[in-house]
Amino acid sequence: MRLPTVALLLVAATLGCRQDMHDQPKMKPLRESEMFADRRSARPLVAGTVARGTLREDSAFYAGKVGSEFVTEVPVAVTAELLARGRTQFEVFCSPCHGRTGRGDGMVVQRGFKAPSSYHVDRLRQMPIGYLYDVVTNGYGAMADYAAQVPPRDRWAIVAYVRALQLSQYAPVDVVPADKRALLEKSVAASPAPGEHR
Repeated sequence: MRLPTVALLLVAATLGCRQDMHDQPKMKPLRESEMFADRRSARPLVAGTVARGTLREDSAFYAGKVGSEFVTEVPVAVTAELLARGRTQFEVFCSPCHGRTGRGDGMVVQRGFKAPSSYHVDRLRQMPIGYLYDVVTNGYGAMADYAAQVPPRDRWAIVAYVRALQLSQYAPVDVVPADKRALLEKSVAASPAPGEHR
């Protein structure tokens, strides 16, 4: 390099990196501070404040409860789109243990792990829907919670889909449209009785 180029680079480096950039006033996490009487630089949250985007005022939606009581209805509109989303999320997060029909016979169980309860037992069919949401959110027994993996709206989609699965197995005949009942009765008559093979 020529001497003027080297000199120019030295001048630029000297002017570009001033020492006061290193000594600027700032608070380093968990370091002592002269600014506050208690000498802590990390300040506690002001009482009553909530971080932006984390306010959870609607307890029915975020907790599945109103007060200490589980909600009995899904707090969002139950649409075909919500149920489709619920099915997708159910198959990703729930079916490995619970099986695709909710009978507790998923692939994990087939590989030797303890079977979870079937969704089709009377106890779970009679539970308020908020209970199912609470279990997905907080876990139960050997089941881990899914609050970090599944957002609240998707949790409601899952439990709405679980209710649809339950209804699919125990729907009363009077909910079947009249024009479809004959087809249903024909199908039931043709199916084998429990323990019978055709």
